[in-house]
Amino acid sequence: MSPLYAVIGGSGFYSLGDDFVEESRHIVQTPYGASSANIIRGAWQNQPVVFLARHGESHRIPPHQINYQANLYALKQQGVTHIIAVNAVGGISLNYGPNTIALPDQIIDYSWGRAHSFYDAHSVVSDNDDIKHIDFTYPYSASLRAMIVESGNEANLKFQSSGVYGCTNGPRLETKAEIIKMSRDGCDMIGMTGMPEASLAREIGIEYASIALVVNWCAGVNEPENNGQQNDCSENANSKITMEKIMQTLEQGLQPVKQLILSTLKRMN
Repeated sequence: MSPLYAVIGGSGFYSLGDDFVEESRHIVQTPYGASSANIIRGAWQNQPVVFLARHGESHRIPPHQINYQANLYALKQQGVTHIIAVNAVGGISLNYGPNTIALPDQIIDYSWGRAHSFYDAHSVVSDNDDIKHIDFTYPYSASLRAMIVESGNEANLKFQSSGVYGCTNGPRLETKAEIIKMSRDGCDMIGMTGMPEASLAREIGIEYASIALVVNWCAGVNEPENNGQQNDCSENANSKITMEKIMQTLEQGLQPVKQLILSTLKRMN
C-alpha cells in the first residue's frame, strides 16, 4: 500500500493555499465522535495529501476541547500513514525566538483532562481487552523527522532540527513562574496541542512528526538584547504578549512552513 500523508494545521493554518486542488471534503464520523473539521483530500502541486484543521476551519475549538481521538481515528480511517503536524508555539530557549521553525524531538506533557489514549472503556482499536503500553521514549517518528530535516536542508530553509516541546492545557497563556519552571525542566518551546496528538498517532501506528512555528517569546522572556544575550524572564513592558503580534508572526512564518512541508511531500512521493 502506498503511503498517504496528512497535514494537521494549527492556529492560523486553515488551508494549504490556492495551488491545492481539492478532490473531496467531508466531516468524518468515528466511534469517538466527529472530526474537528472537514477531512480534505486533494493534490498540492501534484502531491497527494490530506488536510485537517485541528481547531476547526474558523478556529472555533480551543486546544483543551479538541477531540484528538476523533481526529486521529478519522485520519486512520482515510488510510493516512504519515502525519506532519503544524503547531504554533512560544519560545523559551535562546535559539527559539519568534519566526523560528523548529522540529521538536521530545515532549514534556503538562496537559490534563484530555482523552490521552484509545485504550479506555470504549476502545475500538483492539480486538481484545489488552491495554497497549506504547514505547514513547522518542515521541516523534525518526524516519519522518529525518526526511523533513533533509528536505529543509535541500531547500536552504533555516530551522532548529530538535528541541523539547512542553504541552500545556490552555487556552490561557502561561505565567512567568510557570515558564521559569518549564525552562528548568528543559523545555525549549511551549504549545497547547502537541499532546495527546503524538501519542494517539503512535497507538494506531501512524508515523507522526511536528513542525513548530515560534510565534512569540513565552511569558517573561524578552527579545534578545543587542549583544545577543537573552534576558530571561525579566519584567519589561515591551515583552507583553498580544494576539495581534502573534497573528502577525503567524502570517509571516507560515509561508516557509508550507514550503518545508511541500518539499517533504515531493521528496517522499
